[in-house]
Amino acid sequence: MVVIRLSRSGAKKNPYYFITVADSRNARDGAFIERLGFYNPSAQGQEETLRIDIEKVDEWVSKGAQISDRVKRLIKDSKLSPEELDARKAAKKDKADAKKAAALAAKQEEIKKQAEEAEEEAPAEEAAPEEAPADNPEESSDSEDEDEKS
Repeated sequence: MVVIRLSRSGAKKNPYYFITVADSRNARDGAFIERLGFYNPSAQGQEETLRIDIEKVDEWVSKGAQISDRVKRLIKDSKLSPEELDARKAAKKDKADAKKAAALAAKQEEIKKQAEEAEEEAPAEEAAPEEAPADNPEESSDSEDEDEKS
């Protein structure tokens, strides 16, 4: 079976992917039949993020190639204008931020609940007995004086 998929290239901290056609029955040690484009998720500024040769993709699909889910999404993204793509990225970021905030709030609530339960389970502390008054230094010096007189 021929598949159109992403192939990772580049360093771990700076990933770069090629959109390739490969035979899934014969992996050929990572070799591919044809390169159809690339995807650079860490592109900044004027760098190109995505390029796909749609005509070649259609040609391979007509020959029976299967497209991976991620490549399908990238093909869909390649048909959007830059403004629409930026809006989609912003919406995705907002959704992720909201999810993080909700998780943080839930974690804080759980910690608060655990603290309240621990407080309820702890036995009430008994009032500490009053400490014996410390010897008054003046009294002790008086008693010493009396001892000296005797």
